[in-house]
Amino acid sequence: MQNIGWIGTGIMGKSMCARLIDAGYTISVYTRTKNKARELIGAGAVWCDSPKAVAERSECTFTMVGSPQDVRAVVLGDFGVLAGARSKSVIVDMSTSQPALAEQIAGAAAGKDVAALDAPVSGGDVGARNGTLAIMCGGDPKAYETVLPLFECMGENIALLGGPGRGQHTKMCNQILVVSTVLGTVEALLYAQKAGLSADHVIQVVGSGAASSWSINNLGPRIAAGDYAPGFRIRHFIKDMGIALDEAKRLQLSLPGLALAHELYKAASAQGLENLGTQGLYKVLAELNGLPS
Repeated sequence: MQNIGWIGTGIMGKSMCARLIDAGYTISVYTRTKNKARELIGAGAVWCDSPKAVAERSECTFTMVGSPQDVRAVVLGDFGVLAGARSKSVIVDMSTSQPALAEQIAGAAAGKDVAALDAPVSGGDVGARNGTLAIMCGGDPKAYETVLPLFECMGENIALLGGPGRGQHTKMCNQILVVSTVLGTVEALLYAQKAGLSADHVIQVVGSGAASSWSINNLGPRIAAGDYAPGFRIRHFIKDMGIALDEAKRLQLSLPGLALAHELYKAASAQGLENLGTQGLYKVLAELNGLPS
């Protein structure tokens, strides 16, 4: 595969697409606001005026958009990827979305002799820039092997977890765990502040012991520096938690920790913080405790 399509150039999507350009692939790109793709166009990507037009030029088309509704529109819509997809091509949705929607897309694609993979990622803006993402894939093994060289431009920990939807289910496991570690990071650093400790020193010590996590070692320093810029936005985190809670309900599974975190993040959104990074929860709990943030 040489001719690649890319749809969605947000915080992570732009960096992921840029890595494919740097690797020498020919890229066709679409995003709702053309200005957001200007750096990619400047680097050699060709602008298209619809997801359908992107797919018509591409052997493999990636989507990296915000919500299941967006995925449905850009893949299954009248001017979506599937409407323009070539026979024998592959559609790869790297958004975090609903497992059932991934299954629906795979079924619709098969009807047009097109393969579809669901391949959500973890690793945030840093992983996207550095090509160190974890990529959790569901779908046909042959399609996965075909796309693997492209995945390797973007990630290091890459795995096929089973059939359609299994990548999305795995991402739900990831988000449930991340929610707990972000909340733990925020509460630990609030405790450190109240106790008069240096947040940086605390992070250095506990971040190398049994309490080590991606959240304390990556989001912790941002909190300590008062940096709430998004590597992953609160509003997208709320969306992911909502999907996980819906799936848990369908599975008749009670996840009280996830439900609590979901409510706390909705409180952050209600305070107008929905476009901060997930570490922005610190501001909510700091205010609750009468501490500066």
